[in-house]
This record gives sequence, C-alpha cells and structure tokens, in this order.
Amino acid sequence: MAYKISADKCVACGSCIGECPVGAISEGDVYTINPDLCVECGTCAGVCPQEAISLE
Repeated sequence: MAYKISADKCVACGSCIGECPVGAISEGDVYTINPDLCVECGTCAGVCPQEAISLE
C-alpha cells in the first residue's frame, strides 16, 4: 500500500519532494506519488505541513 497525496489538501509547497529517498514524488499543481516506486517509508508524510499525505 503506497502513500497518496490528497488533491484537496496539497498546496504544492515542495516540502515532501526532496525528502523522498526513491524519487517517487512528482511536481505539478498538486504533487503525486508513483505507487510503483513508493517504498512506504512515510518520510514524506512526516514533513508535510498540510498533512496531505497518507497511506492509500
């Protein structure tokens, strides 16, 4: 089960993208996490100031 970024909560601040150890997060109006790359470490969720990232 990969992490997912909520489109309703994400403000594309960039806090999470540099923290992902496997580069699973992509930039955009709302950031997204590639479930095939996500290793479920939770680092991104821990740094998100909007609490927009959770397990699917």
